[in-house]
Formats: sequence, structure tokens, C-alpha cells
Amino acid sequence: MTLVVGLGNPGPKYAGTRHNIGFSIVEALAGRCSTAAQPALWTAAHQGLMSTLSIAGQQVSLLKPLTFMNGSGASVSSAAVFFEVPAAEVIVVHDELDLPFGHMRLKQGGGHAGHNGLKSVASELGSSDFCRLRVGIGRPGAEFSGAVADFVLSGFAAEELKLLPDVLDEGSQALMLVIQLGLAQAMNQVNRRPQAKANQSENTS
Repeated sequence: MTLVVGLGNPGPKYAGTRHNIGFSIVEALAGRCSTAAQPALWTAAHQGLMSTLSIAGQQVSLLKPLTFMNGSGASVSSAAVFFEVPAAEVIVVHDELDLPFGHMRLKQGGGHAGHNGLKSVASELGSSDFCRLRVGIGRPGAEFSGAVADFVLSGFAAEELKLLPDVLDEGSQALMLVIQLGLAQAMNQVNRRPQAKANQSENTS
């Protein structure tokens, strides 16, 4: 069993915000792999919403914690214990301030860099050695008057919204590569991939 977790906050207030891009990419993966014979059905479990699909011959459970970002770890730990998935084999998708919008990087382990969702997951799993798909949301520009916390909880800019479907598609593709090929080979492809659409966004902003 593979456990793929998208981080975000529940409820319509946070839907479509930068901090919820983990939710959006896991939903995109579910949509990519859903068929009439195997629909992606989300059910309440482990303090979140879960959907289990067969992907590349493997059983994959998708999880969207409903504990709010700061409590994500309780949901992730519950599911990981239930499915007997070690921390090193949990895949967490999250927003990343330190990457430009639309850029993605896969990595194994590391710190939380102030991301409260990652901090909670590491604390509850008792390990920071889980796999991460870091999805760039960029940092606020000089024109943004609020705090960083306000920025991550805000919606995407108009130019970003035009490119967002492609970003979600690339994110779901990256997860597929991890599931199909393993992290090492997936990293070789995703981390070296020229992200032209993201670059296009930078050039037009």
C-alpha cells in the first residue's frame, strides 16, 4: 500500500488558496486514475477524506486531512499506522514558498522550513524521513501588503490561475512517476524537468 497525502485546510473558506495546492494535486491524481470501473470515491476516515485506487498495479490510498494544517500529522499518522506504511514511504504534497510558482521538486526527508503541516506530520510520524512533492507558490511580491501567512491563505493571481490546470496536471504526473518508478528515478525526471509553463508565468508577471 502506498499512502499519498495532500496538505491543506478543509472548508470553502480555504478552497483554491495557495496553501491548499496539496489537496488540489491529490484530487488531480484521483481524477487522472479514475475510470467508470474504478471511480475515485472519497470517504471519511482517519480524520480526513480518503480514496483508494489501483495505480500502476499498486493499491494507493489518497488522503486529504481535515484536521486543519497545524494538525495534519494526526490524520497522516492514523492512516500510516492502519495501512502499515513506514514514514519513509509516505508521500506528502505541499505548497512551497521557496520555489517559484509552478516549479516542483521531489525530495526524501528534510526539515519543515516553517511549514506547520510538515512540522505536524514529522512530529506525529516520529520521523521527518517521508517523501515530499514540493509545489512552488512563490513568495509575495513587493506589492503584497500582508504577512506571509496571509499570502499563503490567499487565492492565486489571474495569470497563475490560467496556468494552474497545467501545474496540477504536472503534479499528478510527478506522483505517478513516484508510484511507477520509485522516488530515485522520479526525482531524476521531475527535478530536471524544464518547467516552461512556470517560466512563462514569471515572464508575463
